Amino acid sequence: MTETSPARILIADDEPLYLRTTGELLRKAGYECVCVPDAHAALEALSTHPFDLVLSDLNMPGNLQLELLHNERRKWPHIPLIVITGVPSVPTAIESIRLGISDYLLKPVKYEDLLASVRRALSHRPLHQYMGERDDDQRRALALQFPEIIGTSPAMLELFDIIDRIAGTDTNILITGESGTGKEVVAKAIHDHSQRRDHLLQVIDCTAIPETLFESMLFGHARGSFTGAVKDQEGLLKKCDGGTAFFDEIGELPAMLQAKLLRVVQEQTFTPVGMNEPIQIDTRFICATNRDLQMEVNAGRFRRDLYYRLGVIHIELPPLRERGDDVILLAEHFLKSLQRGKPRVDRFSDEALDRFRTYAWPGNIRELRNAVERAIALARTSQIEIEDLPTSMVASPPNGSSPESPLPDSTTASSSRDEAMDEAEQVYLTSLLRDHHGNVSQAAQQAGMSRQGMHKLLKKHGIDAHDFRY
Repeated sequence: MTETSPARILIADDEPLYLRTTGELLRKAGYECVCVPDAHAALEALSTHPFDLVLSDLNMPGNLQLELLHNERRKWPHIPLIVITGVPSVPTAIESIRLGISDYLLKPVKYEDLLASVRRALSHRPLHQYMGERDDDQRRALALQFPEIIGTSPAMLELFDIIDRIAGTDTNILITGESGTGKEVVAKAIHDHSQRRDHLLQVIDCTAIPETLFESMLFGHARGSFTGAVKDQEGLLKKCDGGTAFFDEIGELPAMLQAKLLRVVQEQTFTPVGMNEPIQIDTRFICATNRDLQMEVNAGRFRRDLYYRLGVIHIELPPLRERGDDVILLAEHFLKSLQRGKPRVDRFSDEALDRFRTYAWPGNIRELRNAVERAIALARTSQIEIEDLPTSMVASPPNGSSPESPLPDSTTASSSRDEAMDEAEQVYLTSLLRDHHGNVSQAAQQAGMSRQGMHKLLKKHGIDAHDFRY
């Protein structure tokens, strides 16, 4: 579709009357429509002609096992797909959402609702949808559009490509990765490059809000709805109407609230505490967690339907230790930015740089930033030396293992890496508590995490903060 030509829509449905009526209505709205009676004809049409949108029934010949949906998303992922069905079911709805469809509508569909869904799907297509796979040079050029994200490693070039492809859509996104890998930065980049950028990106930290207050803070409340509610209060979701809701550490959300959030994500409506009338919103959901949500689902701690709703697109951020010389780029970036244009320290010694490269970075980018900030404060000259680095970096063996240790064989590599990371994480936590004399709040602040998150890590490693108080 160009600026002067109408969008081409493929409509697949085995009900002749519905097929003809829908085609006529959309043609009157200015679209070019091709109507086919089954999934086989739809796949043939997609193979031979360009389309900007597909409207598909579910229960029709050739699609009884969702063959059309699977083939369309695999072969033509750039073409948005709207499902319209008169026989809805939870399994088909979940599978449709997992495949990344634009909308799931139930027959009979009001003309206004259908037209709104079509316009929304067409307007949120990525501008580059007709581009083929990008090579590394194209991805490096693309990286210039994301100055807030530092890195040139292959993993980061792929990340820039993914962000560019999904920013213009309304698809819900799940960002996973270890603590400190930059999940909130990536969420902000997606929002800032989307059509919602003129509206609010609302950050909702699931670990920072007490469970008893979460519903009120999320949905808002009416005056007098509970003790202390002295006035009507607008909720966080209403504040980001038209924008993006970013749920950080979504894996910590209690089960009762998971059910309520699912309803909001599905219907884009909610009812404030103490009120009767629901509120309609238009919000995109981006969520982040350092947990394995699939494992949480299998263990019954996270709702499967909510997982599929939120994780239509899954982005896994690489840990810093797997990003090669990105660690040096990030260190130099922090060296400049943390001194606010008045540099007292302007370089690292070769020994310090070698330590940056070999250290395991259990706290990832967050730990790196703190290490550079500390080194700037302690440096005696204009050069950062290895003794200016945190105790955890100097005391811990490179990459969490002794230089004299033999390389693990393939059968033990995974477990050895996990053990090394656990050891490095313990060293990091111990160093933080020692520097702050057992003050958990101050240690959490330096690590850039919540107090609750710090307590969970301490509990995981069996570390008692009282042992460091003196």
